[in-house]
Amino acid sequence: MDINTLKKMCLDEIDKNKDLIIKLGRDIYENPELSYREFKATNMVINTLKDLGLNVEENIAVTGCRASINENKQGPKIAVMGELDALSCPEHKDSKEKGAVHCCGHNAQIAGMIGCAIGIIKSGVFKYLDGKIDFIAVPAEEGIELEYRKYLQDNKMITYVGGKQELIHKGYFDDVDMSMMFHLGSVKDNKKCIIKSKSNGFIEKGITFIGKSAHSGGAPHLGINAGTMANLAINNINALRDTFKDEDKVRVHYIINHGGDAVNVVPSKVTMEAMVRANNAEAMIDANKKFNRALQAAALTIGGKVIIEDFIGYLSLDTDDSMNAILKDNMINFLNIKEDEIIDISQGGGSTDMGDISQIMPCIHPYIFGATGDFHTKHYEMIDEEMGYINSAKAMALTLIDLLYDNAKKGKEIISKFKPNYTIKEYLKFLEDNNVTHTYDYTEL
Repeated sequence: MDINTLKKMCLDEIDKNKDLIIKLGRDIYENPELSYREFKATNMVINTLKDLGLNVEENIAVTGCRASINENKQGPKIAVMGELDALSCPEHKDSKEKGAVHCCGHNAQIAGMIGCAIGIIKSGVFKYLDGKIDFIAVPAEEGIELEYRKYLQDNKMITYVGGKQELIHKGYFDDVDMSMMFHLGSVKDNKKCIIKSKSNGFIEKGITFIGKSAHSGGAPHLGINAGTMANLAINNINALRDTFKDEDKVRVHYIINHGGDAVNVVPSKVTMEAMVRANNAEAMIDANKKFNRALQAAALTIGGKVIIEDFIGYLSLDTDDSMNAILKDNMINFLNIKEDEIIDISQGGGSTDMGDISQIMPCIHPYIFGATGDFHTKHYEMIDEEMGYINSAKAMALTLIDLLYDNAKKGKEIISKFKPNYTIKEYLKFLEDNNVTHTYDYTEL
């Protein structure tokens, strides 16, 4: 069958199911859940995929799920993904328990992924595609609640803190050749989308300063003030900023999540959570070494102890130009988006675990504008459901058809030319080598 006929069949089916797709996006928005707690959202996805007649593998990484089609086809396999988790922004008007709210648009990702599945499956288009397709609802993209993730690790429920990291570790990408997903972007300057998005990688850090308690008024000299260590560390970290090269886009940021137990007791334990970001692995590792020296120096000055737990968060995102070109062509020719409404490339300072996927296989990760306000703030909200839920589904489905049509000619060509920065084995070794704990104890000096 002609490819344009297949595309029209798929688009028509998505339009027929527009209300269902939008309802799913709204329902997930109304039930925000933080990382590795996305049980309601997972069940919504499971039920919807089962309604499409699919067998669903449930709770693939604490939460999340996967369904596959065309498993007997001989062509390449493409993973179409959406992320399940919300984040914490208590000041947002729609925030729920623990401040949970979808102010990064992951609810739209899930709706778009399901919309893509509906278009491909219910239209019957999948029968004409020469390759396998996985639809994966992925947990835990937002790098928050490190203490909870450490609890899951300690109880052998996960190995890695990020959802896609965990799925790579568990083998879910061993037979995947290409991947695709999108992010819900914010409308700016009358633009409709960003085709190629680049982002930073980061190292996530858990920091514990340990001192000695004493009466703050009566005998502070008998204590070792963990709070002072944390304050010195923050000053040390801020003094490092001039040592980072502009082109590496290094960002360092932190919070104190436990600052002591009582104001009249010298704090014996203070904990911090931090991130060190950069747009390449070498700069990220270098900045983290400097960050750790700053922490070490603070403990040395006061004569205390610091425990630093380093976790590779995510690697920098760099999507595939050939896949992006197909995506852009579909948006112009089928979604009525004009050339001047498209941003071809953008470098952001944030991070996504789609970056890890981009290091090992060709992928796309466009930003499709259907929201307003900045990410992760109280101002972020959906304003264009047609763009955010429906056009995103159509863009993914149209690109999928191009990649797997005609014996998957375009998909195979892209795969053959792609040069990964890591094999999966090398990637997992990199994670293992850089997920380490450092302890510096100066209490006896």
